[in-house]
Amino acid sequence: MSRIEKAMEKAAQLRDGVAPPPEGHPQKRVFRAIPSQPPPIPPVAHKIRPDNPYLVNLNDPHSPTAEEYRKLKSVLVKMTKGEDFFKNTIMVTSAVPHEGKTLTALNLAISLAQEFDHTVLLVDADLRSPSVQRYLNIDSGRGLSDVLLDGTDIGDTIIATGIGKLSIIPAGHAVSNPVELFTSQKMKELIEEMKYRYPDRYLIFDTPPILLFAETRSLAHQMDGVLFVVKERLASHENIKEAVEALKGCELLGMVYNDAILDRHDERYSYYHKAT
Repeated sequence: MSRIEKAMEKAAQLRDGVAPPPEGHPQKRVFRAIPSQPPPIPPVAHKIRPDNPYLVNLNDPHSPTAEEYRKLKSVLVKMTKGEDFFKNTIMVTSAVPHEGKTLTALNLAISLAQEFDHTVLLVDADLRSPSVQRYLNIDSGRGLSDVLLDGTDIGDTIIATGIGKLSIIPAGHAVSNPVELFTSQKMKELIEEMKYRYPDRYLIFDTPPILLFAETRSLAHQMDGVLFVVKERLASHENIKEAVEALKGCELLGMVYNDAILDRHDERYSYYHKAT
């Protein structure tokens, strides 16, 4: 190939948003940073009306707990969005079960989606104990497992909730061994594809506890960042230490200290509630 042909090829790649390979290196598959036409959000079939009281950012938006989730959202946006980057794949996990990771993922996703600037796709990646659709009062159907096992198109599994710009992908049909599924090359390719198809959206993955199941550790290494939920009085120091060690090599964005006992003498919130 002549120098002129090389220059023309490089110009075409830059025009299409594809980074050219470095000199002397073999061609490597590189996804475009921004597709010219991202897939549209699916229409809302019927607006869901979840009434779970723990979905505070939806059902009790003026509570101190909802305010804490908004603070978490603000910090997360600062850490994941910049002029030259958008870390849009975020995993939410915990050391052991019942620490509130799903509720954290849901309230965070709702809080983000209620803002004009953010579109969110929440993925129920806890195939062992899926609960996102239960909290939202959505009947389970096709979901993540069906994309991986049967080749179902991702777009056919997305459910628009009508809550701001929040859509979800349910867990899908039960599988006997999620470890094999999540550690497969197909899962890696699926996450890459999702980042390419939905580069303008936060992709939040609710996953099983990290100490109990191997698939969570595998998935953590494919994410842009990990949010780690710790429930007060539940996980031991050894549990937390072991879990953080298991996340070594991943980008740990931070810890969410959940279900903490509030200081009853702190009347800052009640002052403002009385004022309004």
